[in-house]
Amino acid sequence: MTSQEISLLPADNGRLSNFCGQLDTHLRQIEKRLQVEIANRGNQFKVTGLDDSVKAACAVMQKLFASTEKEQLTAELIHLAMQDASIDGILETSGEVTEPEVAIKTKIGLIKGRGANQQAYLRKIVSHDINFGVGPAGTGKTYLAVACAIEALQNEQVRKIILVRPAVEAGEKLGFLPGDMAQKVDPYLRPLYDALYEMLGFDRVEKMIDKGIIEVAPLAFMRGRTLNDAFIILDEAQNTTTEQIKMFLTRVGFGSTAVVTGDVTQTDLPSEKMSGLRHVLEVLKDVEGISFTFFGVRDVVRHPLVQRIVSAYEAYEQKNKTNP
Repeated sequence: MTSQEISLLPADNGRLSNFCGQLDTHLRQIEKRLQVEIANRGNQFKVTGLDDSVKAACAVMQKLFASTEKEQLTAELIHLAMQDASIDGILETSGEVTEPEVAIKTKIGLIKGRGANQQAYLRKIVSHDINFGVGPAGTGKTYLAVACAIEALQNEQVRKIILVRPAVEAGEKLGFLPGDMAQKVDPYLRPLYDALYEMLGFDRVEKMIDKGIIEVAPLAFMRGRTLNDAFIILDEAQNTTTEQIKMFLTRVGFGSTAVVTGDVTQTDLPSEKMSGLRHVLEVLKDVEGISFTFFGVRDVVRHPLVQRIVSAYEAYEQKNKTNP
């Protein structure tokens, strides 16, 4: 066990109250997550625990206190800050040269990658024409790709954004759903709409869709097209067939950027069909000019329980592989 003392300056009572939370709930959250004990008197804090845990806790406390100058801390913000200052992350990055941080400006403010993996993902999207983001739910794969698309459009690097998802029937046949084809597939595209509305606002998104600047479409509508000067995102790619994902990737034209996202562990395809995403990762792994980012449990930026759920499923599947 080791202890470290830190002083949080300036010694401002309002900021210290914001930092500690009501009845010190924020301090208890840090203690529980990083397995340390935190004692304080005023702006003097003493952190006790294993060496790496103490380092991580002190780093996250300094960062969170700095942010109290401009924002009110919440349980979610503290969770996300601890993602960035995780023990594993500190050990991995110690001694490494840190690359400049990528930040994307949108209507809701600056969007930054949380942790090294998300930052690397953003850098790769900026520098590669075709990109793959693969990993569990809640790792920001689609959200960050939509943010990059909006930035590219605002900087006039592309003329339109095309958001694509495969319309896989999960228990219901599309033919039995009411409405025309666009209305039938609309529920499958809802997460993409949600990200756009949050970053640009409802009215602006609707106007851009009416003008054809933003196009949201099922994957089947891509056949026969060549997409130039566009930012194209294929979401939920684990539900594509091998033929569909090949068709999509060969649509990419000059001046375009494509991002393919998915989770190979959550396919809704019939059991006899191989996931196109799983297949394409093998086929293209050595092709120059294509980037791959693989997200893990540590990259989950949703509620802490989501991280534990993903971990539990991974452990269960691993156990079943070794003990069939």
